[in-house]
Amino acid sequence: MQLKRLIMTDRRFFEISREQSRVKAVIVTKYFLAWASVMMGAQDRHAGNYGDRIAYLDLFAGPGRYEDGTKSAPLMILEKAIADEKLRSRLVTIFNDADKQCTRELQSTIADLPGIETLRYPPQVLHEEVGAEIIKMFVQTKMVPTFFFVDPWGYKGLSLRLIDVVLKDWGCDCIFFFNYNRISMGLSNELVEEHMNALFGEERAERLREKLHGLTSEERELVIVEELCAALKDTAANKRYVLPFRFRTDSGKRTSHHLIFVSKGFKGYEIMKDVMARESSSSDQGVASFEYSPASNRQPLLFELSQPLDGLGEMLLKHFGGRTLSFREIYERHNVDRPFIERNYKDVLLKLESTGAISTSKHRKGTFGPKVIVKFPELVRTQ
Repeated sequence: MQLKRLIMTDRRFFEISREQSRVKAVIVTKYFLAWASVMMGAQDRHAGNYGDRIAYLDLFAGPGRYEDGTKSAPLMILEKAIADEKLRSRLVTIFNDADKQCTRELQSTIADLPGIETLRYPPQVLHEEVGAEIIKMFVQTKMVPTFFFVDPWGYKGLSLRLIDVVLKDWGCDCIFFFNYNRISMGLSNELVEEHMNALFGEERAERLREKLHGLTSEERELVIVEELCAALKDTAANKRYVLPFRFRTDSGKRTSHHLIFVSKGFKGYEIMKDVMARESSSSDQGVASFEYSPASNRQPLLFELSQPLDGLGEMLLKHFGGRTLSFREIYERHNVDRPFIERNYKDVLLKLESTGAISTSKHRKGTFGPKVIVKFPELVRTQ
């Protein structure tokens, strides 16, 4: 395809390797490996139904390395595939960038990877624009299970329509780079109104512009990210799980960008939540911040003031009052859009059990398996 240019990679992004970029690549790679294991397991259990290939597709791949030599996500993914016999035989990789110099460098770097010839499907490196034509191609293509990474430098090419089409088929998940600063400025810039409308939806974008009047910078960020997540969930076709991860600037005082994960399945959401929690730079009482800030290690007091687990037990008693459920049911029904991971729920329920606040079926001391039954007391309603 030869398409009109809609986006050009800003090569300054690859001139240095910031710690935030390393964490971003680690999150993408860790999730990809866990996702690939789940997809290949499903293919093995249902031979013939889901095919025998999975794919990784990076729409804004860049040159593969930063100028200091640090690997970006494409090389990390390929090295993991080369090292895994099962992945070597099933993984299709497609790397795209609108910048010809980036694609030339990426092709050269990939060719130099030790063992690259062992992959059953040689990596494809494309030079295409991300816009209406590429969306049309996805609409017309039945995708194998694919993990999409969409990492534009700004916002051009990123749209709700793009996210919709890359998620339409079974097993497809997506994580994308959300350049908060550029998008925040773009919402009040008439010259890029079309791009903002494509990202949020025209009606939502107009409401969002009105909401932002008079807000502080902190309030503005919360509203923008909340509206984006709501837009991504607002679909009649499938239920979606959305999980944002925030990156702070070096000072830790401002947001630089977010990674936004979108999946149709709870399993994918659960896996990514665990990955992001582990890569968070801080946690309070074992509850991850879902952000990476270089300042966290230098200013720990500022990041350890809240006590988020203190209220979880009370939340569960109120939410499930008078009901009897398994641990897995409690966890799945309560954790979505909250910062808690499975370990947090086990710790809190064990504490509630020890104080007699709940009753449970028999289980090994100090553990809380998925089938353990929990009975919550009836809520005491006050006049």
